[in-house]
Amino acid sequence: MDSIRKYWKEEIIDELTHLQQILQKRSLVKADGGQSTWLHMDDRKLLNLSSNNYLGLAGDERIIKAGMVAAERYGGGAAASRLIVGNHPAYDEAESTLKQWKGTEAGLILGSGYTANVGIISALMGRNGIVFSDKFNHASIVDGILLSRAEHKRYFHRDLNHLEALLKGADPHKRKLIVTDTVFSMDGDVAPLEGLVELKDRYHAILMVDEAHSSGIFGYRGEGLTHHLGLQDKVDIQMGTFSKALGCYGAYVVGSQWLIDFLVNKMRSFIYTTGLPPFILGSICSAMQIVQTEQGRREKLFNHSEYFRTSLSRFGFRMDESETQIIPLIIGSNEQTVRFSQRLQEEGIAAVAVRPPTVPEQQARIRFTVMATHQRNELDWAIEKIVQVGREIGVIL
Repeated sequence: MDSIRKYWKEEIIDELTHLQQILQKRSLVKADGGQSTWLHMDDRKLLNLSSNNYLGLAGDERIIKAGMVAAERYGGGAAASRLIVGNHPAYDEAESTLKQWKGTEAGLILGSGYTANVGIISALMGRNGIVFSDKFNHASIVDGILLSRAEHKRYFHRDLNHLEALLKGADPHKRKLIVTDTVFSMDGDVAPLEGLVELKDRYHAILMVDEAHSSGIFGYRGEGLTHHLGLQDKVDIQMGTFSKALGCYGAYVVGSQWLIDFLVNKMRSFIYTTGLPPFILGSICSAMQIVQTEQGRREKLFNHSEYFRTSLSRFGFRMDESETQIIPLIIGSNEQTVRFSQRLQEEGIAAVAVRPPTVPEQQARIRFTVMATHQRNELDWAIEKIVQVGREIGVIL
């Protein structure tokens, strides 16, 4: 037994060493104040350009208070899965608000975006199914497809012609699911939803969208990109998260009553996990109410994003097709990207190097995200520093 453990240990250490050599080894770094525009990391004060707290709601006193009230009323934990005794009353209010917000027949609140995607796809699909997935979809979508054992067809990023070719060649007797992010988390571009709706109708598929990075951002009441484009009645499954623009935690799925009933009975990541604590449900409910009424936050975010992106593009940075609050600077090599990140942190900017396998090989990048709560002078200061470091290490001239 000792020899087996030694063998495993040596193999794992070798793998970690390899990751270190190719600059893909990750480690945890303490960060205090991640919900604010400025945070402390390694005892340094840094401008936060790495957070998914797009609307600045994670520290909102109304959301914090709502969570405290729910905890005092219902306790600190759910105590069991929702199908046992964990379906506490806070779920009723939160899911009622969710259905009203999204304008759907039924909705279900789940533990996280990862468990939602893994659970939904693996419940709906099986060996007799085919999933057509955008090449740049989130890892949770990929893992859900693998777990489902369905055939996995990856179409080129946002390429409707390639998707149609795959659909044409598919077995017409198999269950077909098209799934896409609405806003792509590492690229900041958006899915061609109108075209996807046309293709799913033409080839008798169902369409699932992941609104993780568009919930709270797009739509008149922050419902997401699906509503922004007026496609809410044509998209079969809408999934999203409360952990980004809404500043809380957890995820949701909305759609027809038959869909939600099926997931309650078949989704293993829902059935076999403890319900969310009441204080999270209280915070979620408050956040949904806030995003529906405070359009000014979205307008400020759009203005900041456009300003930041346009300013950096003038200096020759490569940002590909970004058109949202997610603004990637494509560097290329791991070495140069890590160096860029380190120098920005030395200059006072929290900007994380994103490397493979999160992004394709030779497409390592700095992923900037702006927030509605940033000030214009803070963005101007950051742009100056980014340009300075970019010239210093040869990313731009």
